[in-house]
Amino acid sequence: MNGDMVLRAVGECVTFLRSAPERDWATTPIPAMDWTVAQVVAHLGETLLWYATDFTAGDRELSTVDLRVRPESGAADLTATVGSFATVLARVVDGAPAGARGWHPFGLGDASGFAAMGCDELLVHTADVGRGVGRDFVPSAELSGATLRRLFPWAPKDTDPWATLLWANGRADLPGQERQVGWRWHCAPLTEWDGVSGRLSP
Repeated sequence: MNGDMVLRAVGECVTFLRSAPERDWATTPIPAMDWTVAQVVAHLGETLLWYATDFTAGDRELSTVDLRVRPESGAADLTATVGSFATVLARVVDGAPAGARGWHPFGLGDASGFAAMGCDELLVHTADVGRGVGRDFVPSAELSGATLRRLFPWAPKDTDPWATLLWANGRADLPGQERQVGWRWHCAPLTEWDGVSGRLSP
């Protein structure tokens, strides 16, 4: 995973967000979540910028900034913010020196890990928005599969990659698999994966 994949993911997501039915995102709830559409999109923007700063900060958490995207902003501005911050993350990932690592609660991620986390946030939260506005978001199988393999190496490999990515993020059921209630991803280099599931709890 690299910055180009982040840009491809945000391209698909922004296209979907711009085509979402006209309605007030600030008052449109998302089923099974406590957030509105606007709050999810604002959170998505914040997360992308946090990933860029966390990666460049190195191996310790920096909590010196209060970062907030205003969810009361209009839909077009929120969408543009996601596009802008995804571009920042993509450039940071691609400009990092070899071997760079950054802090994350689930481990010290490398460039590919942070790129994959950015893609995961983009794809899954855009699907959340889709549930709120009554439209299905289905990203490309290539993006879904690459994100899934990088962050969830324990996930089934013989199932649809998008359905499996939603399952790995606790968003959907997958036939023959337990529902993922407590889950985590593997953002450190795949060579450091211990070969067991990263699920936090059943």
